[in-house]
Amino acid sequence: MNINLRQAIIQRVQNKSNDEIQEIIEDSIGGEERVLPGLGVLFEIIWQHSEANIQNELVETLKGHI
Repeated sequence: MNINLRQAIIQRVQNKSNDEIQEIIEDSIGGEERVLPGLGVLFEIIWQHSEANIQNELVETLKGHI
């Protein structure tokens, strides 16, 4: 069975509780660079399922901290 990185990351967080997902994210932030693609996939999901006003807030938050 062929599985791509995006699918592997999604499978890792599927059926996890909110606390478990938060822990995965927090453990990844500031960690090794190899976890950055995983955070990118999670951000992609957040972005795709957020309303325009939330997307604007995310952009403003990012812009304000770069």
